[in-house]
Amino acid sequence: MDMRSEVNYGDIAAAHDRIRGEAHRTPVLTSATVIARTGATVFFKPENLQRMGAFKFRGAYNALSQLPPDDRKRGVVAFSSGNHAQAVALAGRLLNVPRVIVMPAEAPRVKLEATRGYGAEVVTYQKSENREDVARKISADRGLTVIPPYDHPHIVAGQGTAAKELIEDAGPFDLLLVPCGGGGLLSGSAVASKHLNPACRVIGVEPAAGDDATRSFRTRTLQTVSNPDTIADGARTPSLGKITYPLVMRYVDDMLTVTDEELLRSMFYLWERMKIVVEPTGALAAAALLEGKVNAKGKRVGVILSGGNCDLKALSALL
Repeated sequence: MDMRSEVNYGDIAAAHDRIRGEAHRTPVLTSATVIARTGATVFFKPENLQRMGAFKFRGAYNALSQLPPDDRKRGVVAFSSGNHAQAVALAGRLLNVPRVIVMPAEAPRVKLEATRGYGAEVVTYQKSENREDVARKISADRGLTVIPPYDHPHIVAGQGTAAKELIEDAGPFDLLLVPCGGGGLLSGSAVASKHLNPACRVIGVEPAAGDDATRSFRTRTLQTVSNPDTIADGARTPSLGKITYPLVMRYVDDMLTVTDEELLRSMFYLWERMKIVVEPTGALAAAALLEGKVNAKGKRVGVILSGGNCDLKALSALL
């Protein structure tokens, strides 16, 4: 696949072939309790059970596996609040690619430790610093390829494989609910859905405090947000990207937001009732369903649970 900005279903299918045998084909989960509560037939795609605990492994492996030999030898630099960091760290270990990960100093301890545990060099930055600037300087100084967390065609194509599997395994759906931070998972999932299940309405869900994608969708103009104060640390992105924004505008049918209170309530519900550990960002789409933000009664609904890398000590204090 070349580096054009547009991503099509062929790219997602090729990415799926590329990651087969490395990424888990995560199962489909159902819950009689959720069905009774919502009146919908609901199918969950638990990417918290993916390698390194989130869907991000799909895109990272797809991107790193396509690096030219010289770039692969020199290595990569990535910037992330946590899940993309771990994904690049693990994919790089599997592919023998050196990697430097730029992470916020206040990132959840579990994500910092896991990234280092996968053998990556971690460089932390403060809130006053711009993480992309830090990564670009490291890239220039060391000759490393930058692998962004969402705004990259290979990343988007890799993330779209999650929806591809869900639709193949449990579809067709009337609604597909997808968490949204920078839009990599959402745009890739929407492209896959519109090819495999064109009648399905694709809805992105983001935290109310970080509603830049929803505002962008409503105004048809790219909007931004600065360091939003939300428990969903994986969705504190400043804006949709140059690649993800037009894909979201073209393929997504609606955008919704949920408050941190709604998000935590839904996350703990999933822990308690479905016995699965989902992180706050990972529960965004489920929260929209469980809190009645969508009209789902009588419909077949797909829900992507995007990750499960929880700081259990911090979250337990919120119970």
